[in-house]
Parts: sequence; structure tokens; C-alpha cells
Amino acid sequence: MIGGSLLRAATVAGWTAWGYNRSAPGVAAARTSGFDVGDDLPAVLRRAAENDALIVVAVPMPAVNAMLDAIAEYAPGCALTDVVSVKAPVAAAVRRYGLQARYVGGHPMAGTAESGWQATDPELFREAAWAVGVDPGTDPDTWARVTRLALDCGAVAVPVIASEHDRAVARISHLPHVLAEALAVAGARGGDLALGLAAGSFRDGTRVAGTAPDLVRAICEPNSDALLAVLDETLTTLSEAKKSLSSDTSLAELTTAGHAARRRYESAQRWEITGIVPGAAGWLEKLQEAGRAGGVVTHLTPATGSD
Repeated sequence: MIGGSLLRAATVAGWTAWGYNRSAPGVAAARTSGFDVGDDLPAVLRRAAENDALIVVAVPMPAVNAMLDAIAEYAPGCALTDVVSVKAPVAAAVRRYGLQARYVGGHPMAGTAESGWQATDPELFREAAWAVGVDPGTDPDTWARVTRLALDCGAVAVPVIASEHDRAVARISHLPHVLAEALAVAGARGGDLALGLAAGSFRDGTRVAGTAPDLVRAICEPNSDALLAVLDETLTTLSEAKKSLSSDTSLAELTTAGHAARRRYESAQRWEITGIVPGAAGWLEKLQEAGRAGGVVTHLTPATGSD
């Protein structure tokens, strides 16, 4: 769904884009919709090498090694990015295959519980935050290409180091998946009466539990260290709330803190990062600090002497 939506969005934005899918029905559906998609991975990658294309790896983490193996064989010189939900494990795999020189990690914070070509949407990334890697050694030209792709698809780019990205998404993406699954199980254990009474809070809280189980595992399990840390933190919070409810019949501390945290989320303001030129002295460090402080890139500052 993410890869197909990216193909659609990039094409609408004027990029010459083509893709690969291992699924024959997926390829047929994309072709029927008028998109250039094939099931011959070597041929697709040879074409990428001939055109110095930006390759986007849009597969779950368990399939990343197979993709990188093929890229290393057929298109090792191409600029490379990905849209995988974790960054440090992908970066490590990229290094193992010797592809790090022109790699910049990416992760659009967008999606639904659906999958497949039928779920694709060229507007999926509109106003979304798109994490773009700024790890030490990042190639400025590749960074600019990846950021341009994100912007052209309607997103804003958030500069972030891989390890910091993974700790952050453990909190705001992977933990919600785990909690949604647990909440769905709790509701189902209440039987038909509980499910018959369920309304908005249950529906919204369990939305991502509608995602295919194998995909949820592929999203969450590669980030196990960061997810375990935030699960421990959350279990402590719930344990303290349980003790308070048991001893004082009160959830005051949890509800007050939760309400304040939600209000902080609702009032958070993105601010525009300006004046940082890719490749200029200190550009990565400046982007790293700006990303940590909530800054986003909405347009690229051209390098000196460029058009």
C-alpha cells in the first residue's frame, strides 16, 4: 500500500517512476490502472541503473535483505532510500551489502490498516511527516533527492538520526499497535454484549488492530529493543494506575497526565527549517538539532551556484 501510493504520488508530481511487485495480481492491477510495474526484478533494477534512478525499497523488514541483495547485484551505484518503519536495522543491512555511500533512510508517517494495490492513494502523504535520515556521513545529493521526493508527494520532511527515529516511533507507532491488539482482545473477551455496546472509543482505539497480523509483526518486531523499553515504561504507568484505583478508587493521576499529554500533542506546532544548504559546513548537525526541536523541511535550499 505504501509503495503503490508512493508510485501514484510520484507519478502525479511529474516523476518518471516504475516499480516491481512479486505478486502477479498486484502487477496486473497496477498495470490496469496505467502504471509501469513489472514482476522481473533484475530487469527493473537494470533499468534503474541505466537511468541513475532513485530506488525506493518499499517492503516489510523481513524482505529487505532479499531486495538489497538484488540491488547490490544489478544496481549498486544507484541512490537508495526506503519507507520501512524502522531505520537502524535497515541502515545496518545497507552497510552489509556495501550500499551505504548513496543511501538515505526514509519513513513516511502515513498509512491505513489496509494493504495491496486496491488500498493505494496518491494523496496518502499529503501534509504527513516524512522522516529523512541525517546520520553522519549522509551524502548531500542523495539527501536532497529523497527530500525532494517527500516534498513532491505532499509531505513535510523531518530530519532524524536512525536510532532516534526508532526510539520515537516505538512510542507513537509501535506501542499503539501493541495496545490496540490488547484492547481488541479485552473487548472480545467480554463477548457479544461488550462488542454490541462498543462505540467510538473502542473503534478508534483498536483501528490499527485491523492490520494483517504478519504486517504488524514486521513493523514492530525489528524495533524490539526500543519497544521493550517503552512497554516497560507503560506497564509501570498502568501498574501505578491500578494501585491508585485499588487503594483510593481514583484514576486522577493518570487521567490528568494523559489529558495534558494529549493537549500537548494537539497544540504542537511544526516550524519551518530554513537556510540550511545540503553539503555546507555543519549541515547535518544543524538538521539533526532542528529535527529534534520539531522543525520540518518544506522546501529545499539550493546549493550555491545551483539552479
